[in-house]
Amino acid sequence: MKSILLVGQSNMAGRGFIDEVAPIIDERIMMLRNGRWQMMEEPIHNDRSVAGIGPAASFAKLWLDEHPNETIGLIPCADGGTTIDDWAPSQTLARHAVTEATFAQETSDIIGILWHQGESDSLNQRYQDYDKKLKTLISYFREQLNVPDVPFIVGLLPDYLGKAAFGQSAVEYNQINEALKQVAETTENSYYVTAQDITANPDAIHMNAKSQRLLGMRYYAAFSRQTHINQPLSEEQDAETLLYKEHYTKNEQMYILVSKFSKNEITYEAFIEGMGHLQ
Repeated sequence: MKSILLVGQSNMAGRGFIDEVAPIIDERIMMLRNGRWQMMEEPIHNDRSVAGIGPAASFAKLWLDEHPNETIGLIPCADGGTTIDDWAPSQTLARHAVTEATFAQETSDIIGILWHQGESDSLNQRYQDYDKKLKTLISYFREQLNVPDVPFIVGLLPDYLGKAAFGQSAVEYNQINEALKQVAETTENSYYVTAQDITANPDAIHMNAKSQRLLGMRYYAAFSRQTHINQPLSEEQDAETLLYKEHYTKNEQMYILVSKFSKNEITYEAFIEGMGHLQ
């Protein structure tokens, strides 16, 4: 089994509205929760009650398309509203991520680290030493997890920041983007992905669900091609075909039924009827 460590702040944890996109459901995508691998269901993170769609599910789906006989696990460790200082190696978040990833390594091989963070540092000239702090964090993760060559993929910040609502304070996002690019361009096996054409929720700070799906595709492109992604992908226009299944396995159908019943989306009678059709 392979696994991916997810770190950063809220746009990695995901705040896209769950009901705005179709679910990505595949029994070969797992997530680490309470020390156990379980079949992925979004939201993957539970850092806040408002957690929603992030980029990891679409990344995992595209990875499976190229590795159909394997399984991938997601290790959710992002935390909303956090700064690069909150992610210093001496602080709780980085140490917690290492603990979770180390636990995951007992049953999986970590093949990548996905990072999206910087909104909370896009003010008061915090960009000035952002690159040094992120490089320190990358080294810390690689050393602590004994994965010196693991790819580290960073997402750039979108240009809707600094204008309105909760995003209006992030006026130095361009400077943070330059720092992110500098880190990716000067750190071995590190790549950045563009946020061009990414759009926001009404709060003007969090990416909407559709954009998160596209961002995950860009993360995977950077990972698989081992290069920076400077512009939107041509295949994004086929996202509906690439990311969503037409047919589910029996196990996946059972999982969907259990989930719907547990969330009071269907009656018990409908649940039993659905299960009967799977026999």
